[in-house]
Amino acid sequence: MSTRGTLYTISAPSGAGKTSLVNALLEDCGDICVSVSHTTRPKRPGEEDGINYHFVDEVTFTAMLNQSAFLEHAQVFNNYYGTAHEWVENVLTKGQDVILEIDWQGATQIRRLRPDCVGIFILPPSLKTLEERLTGRNQDDPAVIRHRLAEAQEEMSHYVEADYLIINDNFDDALAELKSVVVSQRLTRDNQQQKNGNLLKDLLS
Repeated sequence: MSTRGTLYTISAPSGAGKTSLVNALLEDCGDICVSVSHTTRPKRPGEEDGINYHFVDEVTFTAMLNQSAFLEHAQVFNNYYGTAHEWVENVLTKGQDVILEIDWQGATQIRRLRPDCVGIFILPPSLKTLEERLTGRNQDDPAVIRHRLAEAQEEMSHYVEADYLIINDNFDDALAELKSVVVSQRLTRDNQQQKNGNLLKDLLS
């Protein structure tokens, strides 16, 4: 029997290294993927429908919203984004784990509807390191970085709502810890009973 996948929410302030860790996890760990969200944002060059996002118009998105089709949704810069129940459920049923890279507000929405999800929060080793990482991107002026740091402190206070906390000081160590969370979930008694039901029956017969 195929084991049902696990739904993960992974949250972190900007600059904590969440996306790099998730991308490395996907390369290192099989049967796991990142959720493909629906969005009303226009497709950018090189993006593919169903791969980067499910691109829909606002009428379609609003209809899905009215039908309670989303686990969570948000409006960002006049565009809508949402994680569809049906897509997530189809992937989990096939035995594949699903990661939602999401802010703490979205993770709260997910937990309300899916209390079986596993929450992971990633933090930097210090505010100084976070500031250095944001500055090192060379994308924002000092005023924007100060604003991002203030936002980050508010966001980081919600780490208490997660099941697991990873401090991204050394990337390889943080990746190993992230992978250990995934492995430990796959080794729970319930998952092992689903996956190895015949073996357990033979051992006890």
